[in-house]
Amino acid sequence: MTTQVAYVEDIVLVDRCLDGQEAAARDLFRRHRARVHASLYRILGSNRDMDDLLQEVFVQVFASLRSWRAEASLATWIDRIAVRVAWRSIARRRARPPEDELGDLDAPSADVGGARAVQAREGVRRLYAALATLSPPARVAFALHEIDGRPLAEVATITGASLTATKLRVWRARRALHALAAADPVLRDFLDDPAGGDR
Repeated sequence: MTTQVAYVEDIVLVDRCLDGQEAAARDLFRRHRARVHASLYRILGSNRDMDDLLQEVFVQVFASLRSWRAEASLATWIDRIAVRVAWRSIARRRARPPEDELGDLDAPSADVGGARAVQAREGVRRLYAALATLSPPARVAFALHEIDGRPLAEVATITGASLTATKLRVWRARRALHALAAADPVLRDFLDDPAGGDR
């Protein structure tokens, strides 16, 4: 699908939603749910509040749909809302110890055997504990770029920051994580392992 066709489809879908067509609202949710869920998970690393956060994102999307100006794609506009929701969640979580935040991470896939599965789970737990020490801007930029695999320019657009500021945030996050990993062999091995995660 070309960008122009997708752009027109977005406009038509939003118009239908604004006209109160429930089928259009369901379609918008279905089109964007998986991407938003994946982004929230990669930023936050926990499924505990995921359904509530996903609902919060789409409540805000539908409440502010009239403000979408079609200057950016609908997906990018929704991603900005998701990042704001994640940002607020990070701020709320900062008072909790990292173990509480990370206690419910999904187990690694069954095809990773025994000790490797335990090591991978512990590596993920320590990565998100380390991410919890970062500022929300650095954590969000790092998660979107390094874990979610988005280009820096897209991360800058979604977060409303300049490309330079985004690069600096990712660099600072990397530097902080590697400093923490210097004193944590499990985290160091996880960060050095190319199969260690979705980075």
